[in-house]
Amino acid sequence: MKTDKKYLARCIQLAQNGLGTTYPNPMVGSVIVYEDQIIGEGWHKKAGGPHAEVNAVNSVKDKSLLQKATIYVSLEPCSHFGKTPPCCDLIIQNKIPNVVIGTVDPNEQVAGRGIKKLIEAGINVRVGVLENECNELNKRFFTFHQQKRPYIILKWAESQDGFIAPSERNEQKPVWISNPYSRQLVHKWRSEEQAILVGTQTAIDDNPKLDVRDWTGNSPVRIVLDRNNRIPKTHHLLDKHLKTIVFCQSNKNTNEENLTFEVIDFEQNIAPQIVSTLFQHQIQSVIIEGGRQTLQTFIDANLWDEARIFKGQNIFKNGTKAAVIKPKTTQKQFILDDELIIFKNHD
Repeated sequence: MKTDKKYLARCIQLAQNGLGTTYPNPMVGSVIVYEDQIIGEGWHKKAGGPHAEVNAVNSVKDKSLLQKATIYVSLEPCSHFGKTPPCCDLIIQNKIPNVVIGTVDPNEQVAGRGIKKLIEAGINVRVGVLENECNELNKRFFTFHQQKRPYIILKWAESQDGFIAPSERNEQKPVWISNPYSRQLVHKWRSEEQAILVGTQTAIDDNPKLDVRDWTGNSPVRIVLDRNNRIPKTHHLLDKHLKTIVFCQSNKNTNEENLTFEVIDFEQNIAPQIVSTLFQHQIQSVIIEGGRQTLQTFIDANLWDEARIFKGQNIFKNGTKAAVIKPKTTQKQFILDDELIIFKNHD
């Protein structure tokens, strides 16, 4: 079991290389071992490309060793034809006798069928090694398939005295509370998640681009609330430069390439309506960057999984108060003089 954990840990390490590039697929890593030596390894790099098991098998120089090897994989091998053939078939064709799996795939198209297919082919299958760690690795994918909604990360920066914005501002641009290193970290986070959401006032006041400028990677899908179509057409969020979804009250707008309008009832609780619509758009994760009313709406609906809060050195004395949250678990770290507090909505 100790050996299994060692190789599954390597699978998780490999899988993490796919963070931000595999959507809508999960992150998966695979290792092939013969006589306690790794002879092949791989991970799923992007949707539509070869899966982890394929990359691992292809990396083995002496394919004859496969018939005496063990393949480790962080998530149950697929058993269905998608954009690529089933990985189960590849394992069976190569006569790999042992398969060790971290966790069962929650996707209804797989969900135990891959394991069943391998066992029926006479392969020795072990499931549940580092299961919690493998579930955590794909928390976005699991939340999407099990709860039928995206994984939701709340993010804001607040002053030492608990404000997210001062009472007065002179220009349509952000008032920076966090330092440049914290801001770069936020751009890294953006590259890792599938979408980013802001409210109307933030869009109007800050005129944000919500892209990845200070990091490399994919910019997220932009989502903005605009109940009464108040955001000026000249603002960045409506420039059609990136895929953008606008939630509004009435259907007065025409969908265009990279600009989609979704109608919801703003007289009702909007958070469940938003997450349901994002699920239909196949969005597995979203960072909600504010402002206060938008953040509090999701907190009050208990529709959030993580909150990442920067506490800067500013003192505003008055202005817009930060959202109020009651976390289950808390982690803290410092980025120079910024304190980063990470709350989680589960034990």
